[in-house]
Amino acid sequence: MTESELSVSEISRLANEVLDRVGTVVVGMREPLTTALAAILAGGHVLFEDVPGLGKTLAARSIATALGLSFRRLQCTPDLLPSDITGSFVYQPSTGEFVFRQGPVFTGLFLADEINRTAPKTQSALLEAMAEGQVTVEGASYPLPRPFHVIATSNPIEFEGTYALPEAQLDRFMVRLSVGYPGRDGEAQVLLARVARRHEVATVEPVVDAATLAAMQAGVEAVHVDADIARYCVDLAAATRSHSAVQVGASPRGSQGLMLVARARAVIAGRDFVTPDDIKAVAVPVLAHRLSLNAQAWATGVNPRDVVTALVSEVAGPPAVGARV
Repeated sequence: MTESELSVSEISRLANEVLDRVGTVVVGMREPLTTALAAILAGGHVLFEDVPGLGKTLAARSIATALGLSFRRLQCTPDLLPSDITGSFVYQPSTGEFVFRQGPVFTGLFLADEINRTAPKTQSALLEAMAEGQVTVEGASYPLPRPFHVIATSNPIEFEGTYALPEAQLDRFMVRLSVGYPGRDGEAQVLLARVARRHEVATVEPVVDAATLAAMQAGVEAVHVDADIARYCVDLAAATRSHSAVQVGASPRGSQGLMLVARARAVIAGRDFVTPDDIKAVAVPVLAHRLSLNAQAWATGVNPRDVVTALVSEVAGPPAVGARV
């Protein structure tokens, strides 16, 4: 399938089929899964930050399978080394040469499970991969598969044996999502689904393959963004920089991420244009993790999510826009 064959309606159909397929095993997460898929369609990476047992790993594996991507999972631990992610040179006695052996990052979708349990030096091994789609070992650069995406999980309630993600690392994640506990009905659906399948492992069938995903991503690039929408993204990011509780606000990468994820979300909804509501819907997952609070705000328990939510209601957006003419 070539890139030119995919219209907005076709991308929307495939994206919603992916969400429906993943939703058969990951119950009650439609909204965060939609934002996660939008981030992937926008070419970005996803951080799930929530308490254990809410299906973050299952969601990542199911998304990878439904998108037809090769999948590798790495359980992050304090003794993990950068070479455990990128790979290293191994001596081959038969040839007397050192040969590069690829690490688990050489895959379509790389899951870094509990990324905050590994040291910042090892976390930083992912920076080049996430930013440039390659890794450099012993001065030699090796390209990663295309498409390449990282989904990481983090446990926000444990501090023993964990390391805060560096700001540069956080900034490379296009969105940070919090799933939250399911409702009573949703949790009951999880139990009934487990009974129905009669085994522990929940699986989904692929909807697309890597080539089709790349074509979907190319189609998203053709979506129109009105100048007023672009300025609205800039206004929201700029407002975080002057907020009284914020020491360092969102960078231009934040405003760009806001536009890119909103654009992909519009396509999932079947539109070839972005509305202010698209921006508002993704503002918290795109911007909140990019804020550094000042000491007073941190000490009084201010949540960056609340800051962004307040700014969305305060910053004037453009009037609703219609389809391109």
